[in-house]
Amino acid sequence: MTDPADLSWDCPVLHVDMDAFYASVAARGRPDLAGRPVVVGGGSRGVVLSANYLARERGVRSAMPMTRARRLCPRAVVLAPDFDTFSSVSSSVIETFRRVTPLVEVLSLDEAFLDVSGSTRRLGSPREIAEQVRSYVHDEQGITCSVGVAAAPSVAKLGSRLAKPDGVVVVPPDQVVAVLHPLDVGDLYGVGEKTRSLLHRLGLVTVGDVARTPVPTLQRALGHHLGAHLHELAWGADRRPVVARHAPAFFGGEPDRSMGAQETFGFDTDDRDVVVRELLRLAGRVGRRMRVAGVAGRTVAITVRFADFTTITRSRTLPEATDVTSEIHRAATRLYDALGLQRARVRLVGVRVEGLVPCVRVHRQLLLGEPERGWREADRAVDRAIRRFGSDAVAPASLLGGRATRSA
Repeated sequence: MTDPADLSWDCPVLHVDMDAFYASVAARGRPDLAGRPVVVGGGSRGVVLSANYLARERGVRSAMPMTRARRLCPRAVVLAPDFDTFSSVSSSVIETFRRVTPLVEVLSLDEAFLDVSGSTRRLGSPREIAEQVRSYVHDEQGITCSVGVAAAPSVAKLGSRLAKPDGVVVVPPDQVVAVLHPLDVGDLYGVGEKTRSLLHRLGLVTVGDVARTPVPTLQRALGHHLGAHLHELAWGADRRPVVARHAPAFFGGEPDRSMGAQETFGFDTDDRDVVVRELLRLAGRVGRRMRVAGVAGRTVAITVRFADFTTITRSRTLPEATDVTSEIHRAATRLYDALGLQRARVRLVGVRVEGLVPCVRVHRQLLLGEPERGWREADRAVDRAIRRFGSDAVAPASLLGGRATRSA
């Protein structure tokens, strides 16, 4: 039943922004750093990549020379960046978003737009979904995020800034003007320091100043497109849709060359049967996404995160590319068993298929005596049933019991 006090029902766009992402990830699992300023960056001649909020209170900012950061905050703990870990955590966070909605527009390593209009019937109001996203990210990754909820992407992005750190801000359509107009023009989405300085020189200091300036005047000062665009943003009238988009190639990585899924267990477990069942569930999820995209891959990888947040990955390359759930699961299970874990308690597992190629380029060689129709055709029949009747319509018998994972 709709809660009349919830003002977010007309706000289907979420902007999720990680809080001090690099610093939070670098300090994760370091209880000795609690309550201490943390800076991530290079050596004495490098620059600051990120700083936690305690360091920011002392004036430390991204891109600042490290020598100046040390002068401003002598007690800061300086940590070297680990870009592989940053990229891995980012990928995991994006997979969490995609459990909520397929309409995820990745903007950078630590932020994305989500259109949750198709998820409210299943998960509740946009505000409730925002709170769930924050909970998932904290529980699964050990870091926090802030979420802006609005009807327009530019307003949602502003909302996430107002929500920092670790909060949710809803900006309903009838409150957009009251929230926007008192702000500095530099708070508008896409306005950099150069444009902000130009607007200030023109006497346009607040967003309200821009909103009250005729469009032709803005166009003469800023150019035809930018002038009209800023006027639209100043009234919160940005209605561009959220476009599903994968992450750009971070740190030299290649986008869209792999697909994966992961889950965090509700309770840490050392039960192999529980882990293997979850690997089957994840293999099915990955396989369906691959079949929808019309791709197959030869390399299957697993991720295992332990109770202390230590994370390992293992992979193996198959003789032929596949999109078959049972083959992905078999490879993932063998990788897990090869770890030889006994009493190690597992917090999270993930399955990923890499080196994706279009299925039309895959030529499968049948084995002697192998039937022409088998698991591949069964998978496609299951896919059709799920599209028609929902995700719970068909499942392997071993997955019909209770779940041990936290899932959206």
